[in-house]
Amino acid sequence: MVIEKLIRKLKNDPDYKWDSAYSFKDLLHVSWVRFFQILRGLLLKPFLKRSDGLTFIGSGVKVHHAYQFLAGKNLILGDNVSINALSTNGITVGDNVSIARDSILFCTGVIAQKGKGIVIGNRTGIGARAFLAGQGGIVIGDDVITGPNIQIFSENHNFHDLNQTIRQQGVTKHATIIGNNCWIGGGATILAGVTVGDGCVIAAGSVVNKSVPANSVVAGVPAKVIKTRDNA
Repeated sequence: MVIEKLIRKLKNDPDYKWDSAYSFKDLLHVSWVRFFQILRGLLLKPFLKRSDGLTFIGSGVKVHHAYQFLAGKNLILGDNVSINALSTNGITVGDNVSIARDSILFCTGVIAQKGKGIVIGNRTGIGARAFLAGQGGIVIGDDVITGPNIQIFSENHNFHDLNQTIRQQGVTKHATIIGNNCWIGGGATILAGVTVGDGCVIAAGSVVNKSVPANSVVAGVPAKVIKTRDNA
């Protein structure tokens, strides 16, 4: 199959293959959509700080401060993705990354407090309607997969002074780090300052407020380690 071979070459993955058969009509529709995504990518490319290879851009995508956005090869931004890269370090995305529709990535909450930025590793897939707030810095490793509606934070509001409004007390920023080869289930929330080790599985709907060792399976509100992958 010509399209399958083309994808294999683009991904630089000799083992890539389709597990299902597709009709000519299926392939025509997919090719048509990808063609227009490539055209939009070509229009965006000159405004990016760096862009390697092809960039696939869905309809309604907005990239603010694109001069601070570094894109690897074969980046896919789904429909209505919103990105604001204004920050100290900008946003860096590795090769073969996909960010699904309606996701929001931003690095600076209020203009008075410039954020740090976001890094996403190679072959990582961000699910639909993700919310990544990189004020204190977010790092997501290679080969991470996520379900829809995940939230990752890197900043907290201070609130201990009863004589001031919470709004007046400022914020505390803590980097949030997701290791390589993790699976984050739909609707999971990862709070500021948390480090999720390599190879972890975060159950859908979990709220992770403490760091998690490598190869842990985590679930609950608040999340707890329920087992490890080697004895799952």
